[in-house]
Amino acid sequence: SEVFLDKCVWSGSACMAMTGGSSDLTAQGAQWLQGAKEAVMQMTKGEKKDEDESYSPFQSLQKAAVLQECRCFNDREINPRKCISILTKILWLLAQGEKLTALETTEIFFGVTKLLMHKDQQLRRLLYLVLKELKPSPEEVIIVCATLTKDMNSKVDLNRANALRVLGAIIARTDPTMLAQIERHLKQALVDKNCFVAASALVSGIHLMHVNPEVVRRWVNEVQTALASDNPSVQYHALALLHQIKRQDRLAVSKVVASLTRTPLKSPLAHCLLIRFAKAMMEDGGSERDRALFDFLEASLRHRSDMVIYEAATAICSLTSVAQRELSPSITVLQLFLCSPKPACRFSAVRTLNKIAMAHPMAVTPCNMDMEGLINDSNRSIATLAITTLLKTGSESGVERLMKQITSFMSEIADDFKIVVVDAIRAMCLKFPQKHRLLMTFLANVLREEGGFQYKKAIVDTLLSIIARVPEAKEAGLSHLCEFIEDCEFTLLSTQILYLLGVEGPSTQEPSKYIRFIYNRVVLENATVRASAVSALAKFGISIAYLRPSITVLLQRCLYDNDDEVRDRAIFFVTLLTGIDSGATLAGKSAQSLLLEPLPVPLAALEASCREYLAAPTERPLSIDDVTIDAEMLAKMQKEATSKAAAASEDAGPAADAPAPAMAAPAEEADLLSRMPEFVHVGARFTSSKRVPLSEVGTEYEVVCTKHLYASHLILAFQLNNTLEDQLLSSVTVALDLAAVPGLALETHVPCASLPFGQPGTAYACLRRLEGVPVGTIPCTLKFVVKDVDPATGPTDDEPGYEDEYQLEELEVCAADFMKRVAVLDFRAAWESVGNGCEVVETFSLSYNSIRQAMEAVIDFLGMSPCENSAAAPDDVTKLTVLLSGVFLGGMQVFAIVNLRADSNRAVGMRLTVRSSDMTVSQFVASSVA
Repeated sequence: SEVFLDKCVWSGSACMAMTGGSSDLTAQGAQWLQGAKEAVMQMTKGEKKDEDESYSPFQSLQKAAVLQECRCFNDREINPRKCISILTKILWLLAQGEKLTALETTEIFFGVTKLLMHKDQQLRRLLYLVLKELKPSPEEVIIVCATLTKDMNSKVDLNRANALRVLGAIIARTDPTMLAQIERHLKQALVDKNCFVAASALVSGIHLMHVNPEVVRRWVNEVQTALASDNPSVQYHALALLHQIKRQDRLAVSKVVASLTRTPLKSPLAHCLLIRFAKAMMEDGGSERDRALFDFLEASLRHRSDMVIYEAATAICSLTSVAQRELSPSITVLQLFLCSPKPACRFSAVRTLNKIAMAHPMAVTPCNMDMEGLINDSNRSIATLAITTLLKTGSESGVERLMKQITSFMSEIADDFKIVVVDAIRAMCLKFPQKHRLLMTFLANVLREEGGFQYKKAIVDTLLSIIARVPEAKEAGLSHLCEFIEDCEFTLLSTQILYLLGVEGPSTQEPSKYIRFIYNRVVLENATVRASAVSALAKFGISIAYLRPSITVLLQRCLYDNDDEVRDRAIFFVTLLTGIDSGATLAGKSAQSLLLEPLPVPLAALEASCREYLAAPTERPLSIDDVTIDAEMLAKMQKEATSKAAAASEDAGPAADAPAPAMAAPAEEADLLSRMPEFVHVGARFTSSKRVPLSEVGTEYEVVCTKHLYASHLILAFQLNNTLEDQLLSSVTVALDLAAVPGLALETHVPCASLPFGQPGTAYACLRRLEGVPVGTIPCTLKFVVKDVDPATGPTDDEPGYEDEYQLEELEVCAADFMKRVAVLDFRAAWESVGNGCEVVETFSLSYNSIRQAMEAVIDFLGMSPCENSAAAPDDVTKLTVLLSGVFLGGMQVFAIVNLRADSNRAVGMRLTVRSSDMTVSQFVASSVA
């Protein structure tokens, strides 16, 4: 444009020169030049604007205007180009989430059906798309079937294929019963010579399989014929539909997979699908893995298609309990992919290796040199995955070199990638705790750089995790965090760090150095941070006597703060600190126990009790011992505990053990149980048993029982799970037949009020111990009121329901339930101190295949704890002595020596010696094994 402007100026000057420069002509020329200049400048601005901003032809498009334009569908002379533009606008509106009313859908639908009479091929293809996106009513579906049936018999293959896909999608979405009308056309199309027609029919069958499987299953012969097609797309879709048809029959699926693994498929997509089916069958087979299928996966690693090779390598690497030697061929293939010129191959390989490194870091170590070359890859996703994988698999000697590379790398990637790197650094620091100084220095440096909240939070969480796991890193970590909060702009992170300083700071070698950093927050920060700083200062004053006067002075300066919360905390803590020396208590508790120890009850329960007391106050002051917790709150807390455990397991990676199916640890659950109004009289908990399943996993109703023993009571907690989607259970209880255990009597039931599908619930039964130590089996029956519900709409209030019951397995109350596992440091000294006055010796012959199995069973029978690491023995040992210790109900110490020897392959001899201060207890414990 500048060149053009220069030419215009030169031309104008030349013209004026030739005409002699008259005044009128000069004025006209100047005006012309000015106009040309402005036009060119406007064009330049427009070009720059188009480059910077994305232009959409449908911007600010209104639904009403489009519906108005749709009237042209009824014109006598159809303009195909105009109709195509309107149909495109309709599709754009639907893609943006615009909703059409039933009347609007009907008007568009009938207009579209009239356009089907036109011969324009581009218009017809667009009509198919619109018909598939619209949701016609059942009456309109009849018209669609009649209209598209003509296209299914058309001589144009393109129209036939599109008509099959559109009609199949509409019938699957609206009226599956109409499938019978077009079944003949679909079956013929499955074996059509045209690959596009056959593939379209197969895709329609896949959609229809979900809504009318009985009809689609009759097409199995035609689908198998299509599976032999030479076309890759037809073969892929035929295999997918065949698996859908036979997926309920595991034997039929295994036969199909076994036959196809022996005959190579021509379609790479079908081969990938077959690999997935083979892997699923291997996983379903449990511990007995099919060797032929594994050989097929290994053979697929030598396929000519990169897609098949990667699918096979991923399948092998993701197998459950795969051995490291079985991973070797897959690792070799993925290592070759790391050097591929294709970014997709490099990314897929390094991502898979990153996942493998969580469970088998040593298997990925040979790829480290190739991954180091990817650190400088132009694709930042590949570089980030390479860095994190190296952090998981690298050796301790290469940490310094790796951190130098990461330092220059961090400034070039986005925060999302930085978080991934920080998480990997945390894992490396926990793996090599000796390198904590280097890694923490790196984290402290990047913490000072610019970044968003999530990135800074990830770094702070990593530092907190290192401080908690590596004791030597506590002092350095707290110093780094103190420097960070001086310039921290995030309130949540500041309060989190201040809380940690209040907990960990008083136990450091020089706690006074943290006071300045904490008090600076009182002076410079917002009210939330100031309140956290006041609490942190108070913890220093409570824990350290010589700092208490100084802390009190600092807190007194906060008594006139502008914020109510800060003032209230300051008054509370000043009063508490000044009363420590005089032995003053608050609510019966000392300052140390009140602030430095966790609350014995949940905070939500304490809040609820305070509200109840304020609503109906009494002369007796509220005490923390009066706080109770109801079953609903307990169930909510258990659900939250389950979610946290699952999240922790997911963060730990696939190598971590899966969380238990129950909701909270037995000890924590039992301590909360004693706060329920129904069970406040049972007293302190003595011990809790392991969870005992009363039904098999996967049955209609899953029930797991935990036994909690108290001084004279036994509370049974039943964790319930409803696996039926079409049922809602209410008033769920477990009925107990105590006739076989005369020493127990039912005191109260706490039913589960509601048990929807997939949401765990809990019911309780409290048994009172009448005399002695009752043992035996208790028949159990699950009783409930069941309501039938529609999974799509949910339960209705007008459904009354009906009573029903479900038989459970018997619950055994054994001697181990009355024994607490308590180990002793010096077993021999404790054994001799008891003496042999109440010693019982018994011999048994146990039917176990190995001494280890027998040892684990005996420990479970007795409910005692192994001492002095005596239970750690190799699998092939022939003789073993196990030292056991425990506390029996009532606080009596019990000791046992178990001598085991292997008599044969199926028998283990045992000599059991039990000592206690009561002969009755010794005899009872010794007889529990029998």
